[in-house]
Amino acid sequence: MAQYIPEPQLDHRGAPHVRRWSEQRWALDNIVRANGIDWDQPRSLYLAAPCGVEANADFAAIRARVQKMADIGPAFEATARRREAKARAAEDEGALVTARDNYFMAAIHWGAAQWPYDENNAANLALNKSKRDCYASYARLADHKVEAAWIPFLKSALPAWLHLPPGYAGGRVPVVIAIPGMDSFKEGQVSLYGDRWLNRGMAVLALDGPGQYESPILGISVTMDNWVATGPSVVDWLAARPEIDASRIGVAGTSFGSFFATIVAANEPRIAACAVMSTCLEPGGETIFQEASPTFKKRFMYMAGYTDEDAFDMFRKSLTWEGHAERIRCPYLCLAGEAEELSPLDYAEKLMAALRCPKRLVVYQDSRHSVGNVPAANLGPFPQVLMADWMAARLAGKAMQSERWFVEASGRVQKTGY
Repeated sequence: MAQYIPEPQLDHRGAPHVRRWSEQRWALDNIVRANGIDWDQPRSLYLAAPCGVEANADFAAIRARVQKMADIGPAFEATARRREAKARAAEDEGALVTARDNYFMAAIHWGAAQWPYDENNAANLALNKSKRDCYASYARLADHKVEAAWIPFLKSALPAWLHLPPGYAGGRVPVVIAIPGMDSFKEGQVSLYGDRWLNRGMAVLALDGPGQYESPILGISVTMDNWVATGPSVVDWLAARPEIDASRIGVAGTSFGSFFATIVAANEPRIAACAVMSTCLEPGGETIFQEASPTFKKRFMYMAGYTDEDAFDMFRKSLTWEGHAERIRCPYLCLAGEAEELSPLDYAEKLMAALRCPKRLVVYQDSRHSVGNVPAANLGPFPQVLMADWMAARLAGKAMQSERWFVEASGRVQKTGY
């Protein structure tokens, strides 16, 4: 059956108008010059992670090149062009593994080059096409089955990539719906080598949900109604796939994906497990939108389809898990940093208190928003591995106790019951 593929939409309204962005642009450029591309979050680390060790030199060069905001897009674009050229040359020579790896890395760089473009202009649409083209070439040569997925959604379709575990030879397997954060994208949700989900026998549906990366290019914005509708649409699509065990569908979300995954689990009872980390759970997002780097607000305004800041400030009050999370019945895992600066830990605690399902909150001592890079994460349970093992156990039907874990800097885990 043919899939409906929506067309990218040019939008001539321009970029969102954020007062702090305009007023503090000089300060942001000085901050980037002093602290590098990772001034607000470790983006070069989470972009590099799925690419493997060969990409380390790419990101080192990008970190050296970026001295101001305007450098970000061109630095990633130049690297993407080089990687894509290397992939094409390797494919022409019959070196298909080298071609595959370089197409993957090129796709990640093309996606990263999109980040500064908070509007559907010609540049953003061209970068998105290059990203899709390179990722499709990677999928064609991948060591496991990867296919483009278009999830019927209202009058359009949500973009995704479906990955089946290496060596898949038939039958039905569990699946994880992987939801990225506001500054990342579906192509980076599955690693080139040693993926944590695939290696545990789970398929992955890497999804750009409403407002995320490719979706606003297709005219699908963030709204609560859209995210409430996402779960049923995605699960219906997965349940119709002969490779997928519809009784073992999990959802995982990182950063703002923690909020989106929570809404999906709350409004789709067929979800069997929900795991989130690096939380964005403050209703209305006062901290991330009003106190953190103005790039977060500017980006999310684009995701929600707003150019007027005052109108967005009214809209953002609708972004809440309250009245939704109480309906979650599947097991729920939350990994958070003790020093979470974008959504204070108190809001994760309040969410956990509201849940009426088996639940586990894991707090890492001294960790900020991006859970990790602290002794607690290095010496204690490694966050991404903990999440993957937890999800595999839940989708295998293993029971769990409701607990709160505090991972000390020593790696010791203090466990208390709920």
